[in-house]
Amino acid sequence: MTGIALPPLALYVHWPFCRAKCPYCDFNSHIAKHIDEVQFAAAYQREMQHMADHYAQGRNLVSVFFGGGTPSLMSPTLVADILDTADRLFGFTPGIEITAEANPTSAEAAIFEGFWSAGVNRVSLGVQSLDDAALAFLGREHSAAEALDAVAAARRRFKRVSIDLIYARQHQTLAAWEHELREALGLGLDHLSLYQLTIEPGTVFHTRAGRGERLVPQDELAAEMYELTASLTAQAGLPAYEISNHAAEGSACRHNLVYWRAHDWIGIGPGAHGRLSVGGGRLGLATRRSPAGWLDSVNANGHGIETVTEDDAGDAVAEMLMMGLRLDEGVSLSVVAARHGDTGTFIDPDALAGLVAAGMLAQDGDRVRVTPPGRLLLDRILSELLAVDG
Repeated sequence: MTGIALPPLALYVHWPFCRAKCPYCDFNSHIAKHIDEVQFAAAYQREMQHMADHYAQGRNLVSVFFGGGTPSLMSPTLVADILDTADRLFGFTPGIEITAEANPTSAEAAIFEGFWSAGVNRVSLGVQSLDDAALAFLGREHSAAEALDAVAAARRRFKRVSIDLIYARQHQTLAAWEHELREALGLGLDHLSLYQLTIEPGTVFHTRAGRGERLVPQDELAAEMYELTASLTAQAGLPAYEISNHAAEGSACRHNLVYWRAHDWIGIGPGAHGRLSVGGGRLGLATRRSPAGWLDSVNANGHGIETVTEDDAGDAVAEMLMMGLRLDEGVSLSVVAARHGDTGTFIDPDALAGLVAAGMLAQDGDRVRVTPPGRLLLDRILSELLAVDG
């Protein structure tokens, strides 16, 4: 990328352990009775050193995100150690966003003070529902009351708190989702992540669905729930800045914007992924998923990287469109061209014009974004836009 400014750089830290495996979850998570945090701390340090030496290119971090798994099972001492090492190796930009995911059980909520002292300045709580029956269906360990207590506890320490909710669940009605969403909006948070339940391969729900059990509503009801979600959040001052994420002005998750804008990030820990700009294309890194296997690789090689992929400019453009069109701001074609070359090589101009005429896309100068009707058809839109083979 000679002559082109490199995009911002972020760090993702994967903590692979949970107390229990949720039936909808396909993330790289594992149940363990004992975790040697001293060993993991040393391994995180070694892998960060490798990443800083080979992939950082002298750039400071704009965000750090502790995901999992259940990062709130980490000790504050381990979190502080990782952040101190990251700051030493990469450097932090002023006002860096440092997020930790957390579950709202009473035991894990007690960790907030320690996380804040360690340097975390934003918390994302996996509430998932404010209905006890739904929480049982989703395999969650906490109650709705515990979730609300955890939100209150988090807000006493952190200025920035987000919650996740899963809707379009088995037997859920439109009225029930409206009641639950209004309750969530009434909490006065500046960020909500609102996801429709999806049935992912390899999960317990996938097995149940394969036996004929209906776990999600019909498409028409799911679409009504999505439209209601967009309407109520906008009225509350938390419009969708991404298909499933809603925030007050200035409160969007900066780390996730790195993903959606196809910027660069480094991933450390078992099963972590990274994406980096190289030439006109992109480099993908993935570490070993097994915690024990990852530790063995780090101890032997200084890193747990298992696969490295090199995407050409066409693949990189597809990534920018696939991720960027999820955002309300859309995608700047001039930015795409600056990073990866002439967009006409990869984007079908006739398809673009047709989708604009059909009201699926809107174009303002060089910026293209998906319209509200188009959001429900994003996969089709992408397949048409990328019809030109570069």
